[in-house]
Amino acid sequence: MARLTISFVPFLLAGFVSAVASPWSLSRPGMRQIDVVAHEVWHKTNGTKLPPLNTTYYFDQLIDHDNPSLGTFKQRYWLSYQHYEPGGPIVLMNGGEGDASSLIGYLTNLTMVGYTAEQFKGAAVLLEHRFFGESNPYPDLFVKSFRVHTIEQAINDHEYFVKNVHLPMPGGDHVSAPNEAAWILFGGSYSGALTSFTMTRKPGLFAAGYASSAVVQARSDYWAYYEPIREYLAPNCTADIEAVVNYMDGVLTSGNASAIKSLKDSFGLGAVEHNDDFAWIFANVPQSWQSYALSIPGGPMFEFCDAMEVKDGKVSGPNGWGLDHALAAWIDYYNSTYFAGLCGSTPLSSCFSSYDTQDRSWSNTTMNNWIRSWNWLTCTQFGFWHDGAPADRPSLVSRLITPAYFERQCKNNFPEAFSSPPVTFLDAMDVNKQYGGWNTTVERVVFLNGRRDPWREATVAADGTTNPGSELQPHLLGDGYHTGDTIIAEGLANPSVRAAQQQALQYIGKWLADWKPSS
Repeated sequence: MARLTISFVPFLLAGFVSAVASPWSLSRPGMRQIDVVAHEVWHKTNGTKLPPLNTTYYFDQLIDHDNPSLGTFKQRYWLSYQHYEPGGPIVLMNGGEGDASSLIGYLTNLTMVGYTAEQFKGAAVLLEHRFFGESNPYPDLFVKSFRVHTIEQAINDHEYFVKNVHLPMPGGDHVSAPNEAAWILFGGSYSGALTSFTMTRKPGLFAAGYASSAVVQARSDYWAYYEPIREYLAPNCTADIEAVVNYMDGVLTSGNASAIKSLKDSFGLGAVEHNDDFAWIFANVPQSWQSYALSIPGGPMFEFCDAMEVKDGKVSGPNGWGLDHALAAWIDYYNSTYFAGLCGSTPLSSCFSSYDTQDRSWSNTTMNNWIRSWNWLTCTQFGFWHDGAPADRPSLVSRLITPAYFERQCKNNFPEAFSSPPVTFLDAMDVNKQYGGWNTTVERVVFLNGRRDPWREATVAADGTTNPGSELQPHLLGDGYHTGDTIIAEGLANPSVRAAQQQALQYIGKWLADWKPSS
């Protein structure tokens, strides 16, 4: 049995240093990393020692499904068949927007992917998404290469893989879908949306789907990202954050150069030229929220709130301490704690600049650069700009942060594709019309979401949506964070998450029982 530790990596903060001139790179969704301590596995029934979990396999995937004559590229995947019995299903998880080698732990029964394979005597497969990790159709990340970096190409990757792969296991050359074996498509966050999109486009190809925190609704003006954080953060901390944000917005839009400089200087950021870049710096800590877990308490947001709300050993009331203390505490926390080591040897003024179009990070087209690959999808298909709330609503982040702030960076990153802002980015693919968005009619997909998830408002669990779900499209909601239901430990930590996990298995079991091979 493999031994693992679960590492809930704060993608948003960790990614910042490597993307000095790309503030938006902090705002991707994503799966939680699980660190495999030992890769050795044995077959559960016969005790045969199997290849280590980290054994990498390669599939000859089509470069362009619309033009097969262009040939193939090597798409990485990983496999565990320690629970597989002949006739069992194949559980396929797409690794989404990152190097999939960090997600090998999902092949084990510490996650719902591996646990589902165990329960139904199936095999588990982890497939790397094109243009992430080392699965690249072309040896670069140029705009001309990204012509085949689309949702539709990724959907077709799923179809071509399940119809043509010969899995390196006993009987693995007779598991093609849908005529030889039942396949279950798993995904979380973006890859959860990809589960829904795939099964919308390819009905009957998969026997069942599991979509965790699936961001099915493309939203350019995505200020609602912060709403679940406002709902579940301590009210005293929320009140003080909002007070400071409103004050700073007032200063930054006042036109008073002396007051603006004084505010920036108090944070040691007097050299940050552009006010929106300065304002974005204060969105970083709230964005760490999405990496939190019920089973592992704490995190940067809670540490920040402690610094704000504990004074002389006393905790503030529900309305916080008020502007004066909150601003002083924020200044002290950032200067003494948050900035330390954040940018390495890069000056803070450069670290937080998104206007320097000559910065090399914009033109880094080397492979295995998830930032550039994900930014392409946000610029051309999703949006997901985490901006300030409308003026009539409270906001945890500055209203100087607008969709235009991010769209300008699309031009910086991909000047060949976007000549000048403003650009109506989402018209290019019209994701919501193509795949249904909140109103998806996909069947045999179970959607699981968490109330604390900041991506909740891009999922079928968003407030005000009119899609109630059905027996063929169940919507299950627990108290967890982003993609938390994919982790068994999260269910053990919270009854509502555990109930959602158990219900999901019941639905999948029913759909597997109904499945019949195609003739």
